[in-house]
Amino acid sequence: MVQIAATDGPGARPGLLDRERIIARPGFNRWLVPPAALAIHLCIGMAYGFSVFWLPLSRAIGVTQPVACADLTLFSALTTTSCDWRISDLVWIYTLFFVVLGTSAAVFGGWLERAGPRKAGVVAAICWCGGMAVSALGIASHQLWLMWLGSGVIGGVGLGLGYISPVSTLIKWFPDRRGMATGMAIMGFGGGAMIGSPLANMMMNHFRTPDSVGVWETFLALGAIYLVFMLAGAFGYRVPPAGWRPDGWTPKPASKAMITHGHVHLRDAHKTPQFWLIWAVLCLNVSASIGIIGVAAPMLQEIFGGALVGAPDVGFLEFDEQQKLSAAAIAAGFVGLISLFNIGGRFFWASLSDHLGRKATYAVFFVLGAGLYLAAPMLAGSHALALFVLAFCVIASMYGGGFATIPAYLADIFGTQFVGAIHGRLLTAWSTAGILGPLVVAYMRDAQIAAGVPRPQIYDTIMIVLAVMLAAGFLCNLAIRPLAERWFIGKAELAEIQAKLRPVDAAHEGSFGIGRGGIDARAAIAWAAVGLPILWGVWITLDKALVLFR
Repeated sequence: MVQIAATDGPGARPGLLDRERIIARPGFNRWLVPPAALAIHLCIGMAYGFSVFWLPLSRAIGVTQPVACADLTLFSALTTTSCDWRISDLVWIYTLFFVVLGTSAAVFGGWLERAGPRKAGVVAAICWCGGMAVSALGIASHQLWLMWLGSGVIGGVGLGLGYISPVSTLIKWFPDRRGMATGMAIMGFGGGAMIGSPLANMMMNHFRTPDSVGVWETFLALGAIYLVFMLAGAFGYRVPPAGWRPDGWTPKPASKAMITHGHVHLRDAHKTPQFWLIWAVLCLNVSASIGIIGVAAPMLQEIFGGALVGAPDVGFLEFDEQQKLSAAAIAAGFVGLISLFNIGGRFFWASLSDHLGRKATYAVFFVLGAGLYLAAPMLAGSHALALFVLAFCVIASMYGGGFATIPAYLADIFGTQFVGAIHGRLLTAWSTAGILGPLVVAYMRDAQIAAGVPRPQIYDTIMIVLAVMLAAGFLCNLAIRPLAERWFIGKAELAEIQAKLRPVDAAHEGSFGIGRGGIDARAAIAWAAVGLPILWGVWITLDKALVLFR
């Protein structure tokens, strides 16, 4: 096995954030890297939880009641200081998050490969937490454009860099468990809101006064907490030297699992049909899920109506105030359960893909997902609430699983040398799906309501369209084949690229902790630091979801 040398050599010592500075030394335990990645992903994953701020911010001036202005437009909302913002003005931040995330990941992915994950993680922390500070200023001065700039644009850059910062590193540390490794990290992005949302609620309640809804103070406090965790994660990153392999592990023959042992250069990846097929696979899987997950709460209430609150003959539009509150609580539990399955699916499906193969795992997503969408109207029509909830929990798990499996899929096809940068470019599929999926669902829902379709049936046609999307994704996935040899980097060029990642002599054989038993005391502490907040978030979410079964 190729081993690790000291990074000292002729010339100036590498800077604190340089890639050369973080090449792991003998005795380093690779199980310290996933908690570092989780520390960053759990923080930036709060992007999913920003909806917790919309209602308080919609009465930032009025505090108890919104100060509404009849002539307010989206443009005037950006600079008004006398009118409260509408939720429709605020949710643009959510759109900016994922558009800028995909764009920044694509633009800066190549730089990340050269600079290394520590430098990228530090920049991500500054952007994400600095963006929250700019947003706090925007809230305090009631300038929406500052919020859009702070969290949406600057924070969105932090999202993109933070999201892809550990991908290449984890895949190189865990060549034997690529799916599991990326699943562990990307699970954190799905779980960030599970921790951040209840924490933000507690903070807003603490900071609330008769003159303030407590949001700008919460932004500053969360930003400070996230900065500490993200910097700890960034400084916890280490990269293995070129050619490093776990003790006793031998790569599988490429033909058996469609896993290449070559490497495709970043400049060539997008020229291959495989890149665009995988792009379509991710885009269609996300589009078919993100829109319907975004309307999960109203969907459950509109479809099942009074059956949710023990009054099966009462329709959604006939709820009294108490029934509205009860149904909303049940719907919130449904959303919480979907969130848990989204998180768990990221680890479960990505780990399973190490055994099934990435192509087969995505085939399951598309076939099972389409079947569940087609079955959903029948489950709704027969009032099978538990089965309906279970179907959408499984769909949510495959939505999360798709994100966690895609980096390993790329590594299988394109090799590991530039996988982080290639993954960054592929995330433009997420940006596209983040617009396409919600638009399709929202437009079709409004059209069905305008056509007078009864509320319990307005989602039937939507489910069919989403199933068709997944069928198209299945065909794209089916068409993916291993790359021709001509796309791979030659040995001489690869050696030049890897020149800074120097191997060591055989004297350090077996010096990595994983070869002697895995998680040691230091790794256990690192895992506890990220694991305890996750367990707290799971407990809070399950407590809310229990209302579904009472």
